[in-house]
Amino acid sequence: MDDIDALRRLTWWIADYAYAAAWQLRAAFDRTDSRDFAGGSGVPIVILPGVYETWRFMQPMIAALHARGHPVHVLDAWRHNRRPVDEAADILATFLEEAGMTDVVLVAHSKGGLAGKTAMIGRAGARIRGMVAISTPFRGSRYARWMPVRGLRALAPTHPSILALARHLDVDSRIVSVYARFDPHIPEGSELTGARRNVRLDTGGHFRVLADPRVIAEIAAMSEH
Repeated sequence: MDDIDALRRLTWWIADYAYAAAWQLRAAFDRTDSRDFAGGSGVPIVILPGVYETWRFMQPMIAALHARGHPVHVLDAWRHNRRPVDEAADILATFLEEAGMTDVVLVAHSKGGLAGKTAMIGRAGARIRGMVAISTPFRGSRYARWMPVRGLRALAPTHPSILALARHLDVDSRIVSVYARFDPHIPEGSELTGARRNVRLDTGGHFRVLADPRVIAEIAAMSEH
């Protein structure tokens, strides 16, 4: 990170929060029915938003994937994804089992990627083809230690859940991790050792990455092979 000047980081940071604010505001008023995206003949995709995000925050990506022919599913029970990672993963597993879904591609943002990996090593793991994780703190974030909410402190690098998940290496080869060169929320970065592919974008941000065309390209690649 030392090769990134302060002005560029500040510019990225401002743009990132502007993007997040705009889509959180739109999500608050949008009334699109998630079932509108559930049809299609392509590989099924399940969306896993980050903490304090609903699926509507990722709606531009959802619409783009559905336009490519994919049935795209969301987990209404996640709501704003404030549950512990293991509980969120259990909801995902139950959803896949009850829907009889197999060969699923998970598309996750931030904390959603931790729940996705937890599900991949759990009882429903065989139902999941792989995951494209965007800005996911696989090694935690040092900033989480200072958060006033217990659920956010659980994302600290030394938290038992982060350490335990890092020890499960068997599913990493089915994960593509996409992340920015500079992430103001995850100074440790999102590189995942042993991943199918690590994709570092030459930009900055934690949220804005969701709109990068490379993300859709990586999802398409995983969905076609």
